[in-house]
Amino acid sequence: MRSSLRPLATVITGGMLALTLAACGGSSDSTDTGSTGSEPKAAASPVAALTNLTGEKTEVVVDAGFLKGVTGLGLTPGVVGTATLTNGTLAFPITGGTATYYTPGSRNPYVESSIEHTGSGISLTNGKTKVELTNFVVDAGKSILTGDVSANGASVVKCAPLFFLDGRTLQPLQVDQAAGKGVLFGTTVSLTKEAADLLNKTYGTMALTEYFKVGVTRITLKLA
Repeated sequence: MRSSLRPLATVITGGMLALTLAACGGSSDSTDTGSTGSEPKAAASPVAALTNLTGEKTEVVVDAGFLKGVTGLGLTPGVVGTATLTNGTLAFPITGGTATYYTPGSRNPYVESSIEHTGSGISLTNGKTKVELTNFVVDAGKSILTGDVSANGASVVKCAPLFFLDGRTLQPLQVDQAAGKGVLFGTTVSLTKEAADLLNKTYGTMALTEYFKVGVTRITLKLA
């Protein structure tokens, strides 16, 4: 009987090659989060510049089409670590990083960040192979969300480009001064080609594609 570990090893090797080529520090052809399409303007002053982020969360309101797509492939979505999934909304606690917000139109991109979510993530399993995507970092300036990938507990790649962040749908910063919170809502999240290819190879399908919509983000930050 052929070992069930052999196809998994093949997937991990192929996935590692594809994702490593575009891992942290690689270029992105996606639209900048918060981009207005105008040329950059000099000497813009930030509305908010946050460092050493702790507390609050990044949420993804999961698109019904994504849920239908993955369940139709016989995959069961789940959460990892401190992440939660409630009424179709994924939530990942913010554990560190920075975020800077400028007045829309004053520069491009008008949101820049490195928002960390250590110790949480999502999983997809078909009962034999479980893929976990964890430790997300939101890089708004490059319009990308990176994370670590593992399969059946074995690390595949670290800091891989997993999701595009399209800021053309981002709404203006909402500030609740009394609560000391700011909310960025509306960025569209979709799969990168690298992530789609890895998942397709892992689960033997061609259904997942680049720009496959995952959902819409709501990032809640402490302002002080």
